[in-house]
This record gives sequence, structure tokens and C-alpha cells, in this order.
Amino acid sequence: MAKRYFGTDGIRGTANGQMMTPELAMKVGQAAGTHFLRGDHRHRVLIGKDTRLSGYMLEQALTAGFTSVGMNVVQVGPMPTPAIALLTREMRADLGVMLSASHNLFHDNGIKLFGPDGYKLTDAQEEAIEALIESGAALAPPASIGRARRIDDASGRYIHAVKSSFPERLRLDGLKVVLDCAHGAAYRVAPEALWELGAELVTIGCAPNGFNINDKLGSTWPQTLAEKVLEVGADIGLALDGDADRLIVVDEQGRVVDGDQLMALITHAQHGAGTLKGGALVTTVMSNLGLERFVNALGLRLLRTPVGDRHVLEAMRANGCNLGGEQSGHIILSDHATTGDGLLAALQILAVLVQDGRKSSEVLACFRPYPQLLKNVRQEPRVLEMASVQAAIAEAEKALEGTGRLLVRKSGTEPLIRVMAEAEDEALVARTVDAVCAAVRAAA
Repeated sequence: MAKRYFGTDGIRGTANGQMMTPELAMKVGQAAGTHFLRGDHRHRVLIGKDTRLSGYMLEQALTAGFTSVGMNVVQVGPMPTPAIALLTREMRADLGVMLSASHNLFHDNGIKLFGPDGYKLTDAQEEAIEALIESGAALAPPASIGRARRIDDASGRYIHAVKSSFPERLRLDGLKVVLDCAHGAAYRVAPEALWELGAELVTIGCAPNGFNINDKLGSTWPQTLAEKVLEVGADIGLALDGDADRLIVVDEQGRVVDGDQLMALITHAQHGAGTLKGGALVTTVMSNLGLERFVNALGLRLLRTPVGDRHVLEAMRANGCNLGGEQSGHIILSDHATTGDGLLAALQILAVLVQDGRKSSEVLACFRPYPQLLKNVRQEPRVLEMASVQAAIAEAEKALEGTGRLLVRKSGTEPLIRVMAEAEDEALVARTVDAVCAAVRAAA
């Protein structure tokens, strides 16, 4: 069944636009609260947010919705998405909510929901909540209305949990790190964690004002971080996104290192330590072919899923794997977290760097990426079923056979066809992508 409100990662839209309004937020609170009422205990929901101006408005609307159906609300303020997932489970909450539009600019916001186990909701749960949004939830009698309170020690709990993943015998003394928090949810917890481990820290993007989240900073804009790394002569740079579930790294030469190289490094380290589970790394169809060859050379499998960290996590759980992620920097370390965690991933990278002793440019260059080209064509998804487009795709696949691969897919959020190819021959990649794009554009 097609969902009206939930997309690939919760509900998202422009604040005070068609979707992300206080009215809808209150209905979501009522519907999600009703769905997770179970047993006769006093029910609790945990609400966190990033630093967008609209977070204040939506937080209060959600609180009104949850308390109106009999749920107590615990507000923790600005916290990373993975912190909310972790604290939901640790505090025995019935539900966790994160208000964030991830790497989008301030004018967007979103509602991400976590079940009592700390995992994102299933399709069936989201569909049930949507049905309650449409039908309306039953309100609690006056004596059963919930209470709301704010707690101040949530950041300390999360910092302790993340640091527990870092080897006890190691410290970051002598390591100069530039940390970019994108003026987002991790602007307090990430610097504190790295400082406590001894890093010589230079921070940028740690002064949110409600409007500047992800504004020419963070994991989707690593140029600013690269400039700072070169300016201060740092050993490494770390860039989180607005809700801190992504990580992109810059080496000491100012070169950007994406999630594929980071996953390769962690895979190699865990495999060598005997802690990698399932004999595989789980990633998406977008990850570079060079990563696949690197993983295969270690005697491991690379399992590919559709785009989205939710799909990655599902495949990890189904195959007994404890490591997965995306090229964009979502990295899931399921021994420590139930969702992508940029700070957690950063600590694994820093641990390898400290133990290895070489420069970050040497440690992070695990494999040579295959030339990869992605282009978007504005067209309706139905054109993929047309004979002319299918013929162009077949011809391109034949040209790449044995040397590379082609991926053609529709966007999950807008009328775009995404065409990606990769192979050792960069000119061949360009020709095949252009040929398929031309066929898609020409389709009526």
C-alpha cells in the first residue's frame, strides 16, 4: 500500500508547508502514541531534535499530541539521531522521535520514529500510524493525560555510550582533528567526546542559530572542512551532517574521503581483529565497484541493497552482519548502534589511525575507485517501461559487460530518473551514461 505521509526516512517537508505543520505533528503524536500504547504501565516517549528554528514549534505540537492520548513525554533537546535511538532503548521508552531533515537546509524539517527496540519502524507500523492519522485517535480521559518534562543528562549518557566503542588502551593525544558539526545536532556532544579522548581539536559549525544548519558546512559540503584542515595543518578532518548520522572525512592533504573508503577501512580492521560478523559488508547499489573488489579480495562478500540506510540495516539483520552503510557516509555498526552514527564511525576511523601510525592519506586510501558517473534526467518513472529506453539500457549493459556496471533507477522523492555507470574506462562510462540519458529524455 502506498504511504501518504512516510517516505524513505520518516516524514519530511518544508516547515509550515503542505506537510510539516504543527497540525500534522500533533496528529502524528496522537497516532504514534496510540499505536504504541501497550500494557498497563505508564507510557513514555522520548523527543529529540536538531537545531532548526522550526524544531521548537514541532516539538511542542508533538508533545501536545502524545500527552493528549496518555503518553508521558521526555524532551532532551538537540541530540543526534543515533542518540535518540540509543536512549529510547536505554530509558525503556515505548517510542522515540527525532525532529530533523538530516542534511537539508533549515527551512525543511522531518519526523523520524523509533520503536522501543531503538530501530526505525517497519512499513506495517508506518501504515498503521497513517491509518490512525486519517481516522483520528481516541483522546485520553482527563486523569490519564500525559506529563512532559525535559532532562539535562542525556548528552552525557550518549557520550559515554559512544566512547565505550573506542579501545580503552588508546587515546587521541597528539592528533590534530578538525571537526565540522554543520551547526547541527552534534554541536555539543561530538566536540566533548573527542576532547575527552585527548584530541587537539579545532571546531567549525558549532554555533547554531536556527538558520545556519548545513549551510555550506557538513558532510554534504566538505570543501569548507578541507580548507580548514589545510589552514591549520590538521591530521584529519571529520564532517557530520545536521542530525549526525553521516560521516565524511578529509585527509591531511585536503582530499575528501567518502563512505565507501571508510567502510573499506573498518571492514579491513574488523576482519583482521576477528570481529566482523556474517562474512560480509552490506552496502547499497550506489557503492563503488572498487569497494566490492576490495572486499572480495579479503575473502568476504559485499551484499548490495536499494538506496537507504533502512534497507541496509534490514539486510544486515537478515544476514547476521554487524557492518553496513552507504557511500554518502551513513555507517551502521550494529554492535554499538541501531542506526547510522557519524560520531561512532569517526571513533572507529580514529582508532585505526592511531594504531597504524601513518598519515591519514595513506590509511584511508584502501582501494582505487572505479570512474563513476551519475546523471539525473527529469522524467516520469513510466518511461523506464518504454521499449526505446529498455533497448538503450540493454545496449549500455552489453558495452559494460565484464568491465563495469550500469544502474538506472527512479528517484523516491521526485520525478527523476537516475543513471549511473562505472568501469575502468572513464570514456566508456561517459558514453554509456549519455546514451541512456538521451534515450530517457527522448521518451514521450
